[in-house]
Order: sequence, then structure tokens, then C-alpha cells
Amino acid sequence: MKTYVCILTIVLFFSCADVEKGLDREIQTSTYTVDAHYNPQANLDSLGIKLRDQGIPVANYVHAVRSGNLLFLAGKGPKQANGENIVGKLGQDLSIDEGYAAAREVGINQLSVLKMELGDLNKIKRIVKVHGMVNATPDFTEHSKVINGYSDLMVAVFGENGKHARAAVGMGSLPGNMAVEVEMVVELYD
Repeated sequence: MKTYVCILTIVLFFSCADVEKGLDREIQTSTYTVDAHYNPQANLDSLGIKLRDQGIPVANYVHAVRSGNLLFLAGKGPKQANGENIVGKLGQDLSIDEGYAAAREVGINQLSVLKMELGDLNKIKRIVKVHGMVNATPDFTEHSKVINGYSDLMVAVFGENGKHARAAVGMGSLPGNMAVEVEMVVELYD
């Protein structure tokens, strides 16, 4: 019995040491370093994008909710600078290129929310998650090509920090027949 307990103790000791080493490796690989040239605002300016006032939501919700160092953005649509949404169904009323442009407009609106909420886009550590919804016919299958308009803009503005986990899904309809709606989660530095 003593031999069994001794062997079990030695096995547990080395197993714990291996687990501890594994945790150290995980912590080391998750270390995040900031690029000295990281400047989303400058990238936005170089793209010639002007952010827009998003006003106050007309229903019982807010533009964004912060929890710890995460900021959850409410879904936004493709409202253009003229105040009108891009409307229609992909696969019926709009081409993939028009859907891509609509998703890019949503990205501009979400960047406007971020600027309004944070005051400085440089406070954004990375784009974590994007949930893109496409108003589409049942036989439309190119949802990802549409939401690329949003994702490509996030990478253009935030560089590698703009790459994110993503869903691109089709919807039978969206509010006001808008073409695209997108929600986003971002990680903040402070």
C-alpha cells in the first residue's frame, strides 16, 4: 500500500508540474503587444471616411454596453450620409456588390458609435466578434461576400487588430427592409 501511495504521489506531482508548465505556456502565448504604428483614427482619415452622428436610439435600447474591457454594440443598419437606409433583399433587389457596399456603410455607422462612446478609436485593442445579418431570398448563398464589406473595413481601419471571429447569416427580413444589419463586440485597452 505504501508503494502504491508513493507512486501515486509521484505521478500526481509530475502531472501537476506539467499542468503548471502548460498554463505558463498559455499565458505566454496570449501576451498582447501593441504595434507602435497602431493608429485607427489615422487609417480612417487616410480612407477619407467621415464619421456621422448616430443620434439617440428611438426604442428602449442603447448603442453600446460595456462589460469589463468588452464593448457590445447594438445592431446597426446601412444608413447613409443622406439619412436613408440601403434597402432590399440580396438575391432579388440587390447585387452582391451592392450588399458589400451596404455592409461597409454599416461599418462606418459602427465606427461612428465607437468614436461617440470612446472619444478615441485608439482605445480599441481589437475587434473580437462580428455578427452580420443579410436580408436575403431563401436561395441566396453568398452572405459571407456581403459581410466582407464590413470585415474588410475593420481590417483597413484596425489592421491585424481588425480581424475577428464572425457569423454571416441570412434573414427572411430586417427592420425597414434594410439590406444588412451588423452587431459587434470589441476589446478595449482600458
